Amino acid sequence: MTWYIIVGVVVILIIVLIATYNKLVRLRNQVKNAWAQIDVQLKRRHDLIPNLIETVKGYMKHERETLEAITKARNLAQQAASSGPGARAKAETELSSALGRLLAVVENYPDLKANQNFLALQEELTSTENKLSFSRQYYNDSVLSYNNRTQMFPSNIVASMTGFKASEFFEVSVAGEREAPKVSFP
Repeated sequence: MTWYIIVGVVVILIIVLIATYNKLVRLRNQVKNAWAQIDVQLKRRHDLIPNLIETVKGYMKHERETLEAITKARNLAQQAASSGPGARAKAETELSSALGRLLAVVENYPDLKANQNFLALQEELTSTENKLSFSRQYYNDSVLSYNNRTQMFPSNIVASMTGFKASEFFEVSVAGEREAPKVSFP
């Protein structure tokens, strides 16, 4: 009779370990998928930028440094593509800042603001930024679920035994991006 109890307890423990391990694998894969979704949107954004710059170049001959800053930020962001979420977030934040400066400068060029190519590119970029925002949120939600599972008892025991490590959140690295924009009318 005792052997049956011991065997039953061992079988239950094995089943719990297997279920916990499988849950950790599923969550880790969900985090990887969420990161891949961010990557897709960033690639789309990087592909739109050269077209935007070419459209704007003809109108903004005196704004060369703004265009160069965007090109430089885009190149740095592409180089950070193989980095982790922290480095990638920093590079992408710098690119967002450079794009924001461009869109602010565009206000001084009414002909450019009326150009159909520019308007279409601006709409595509806005759409991409929205999708990117949703992708980042989904990624961080996935990381939260995964990190909770790897750090909470009893699954943290299985996680540490099998090499599961906490993932890094995609966070805003520039303090100014956390503040609400100030709007003022002359």
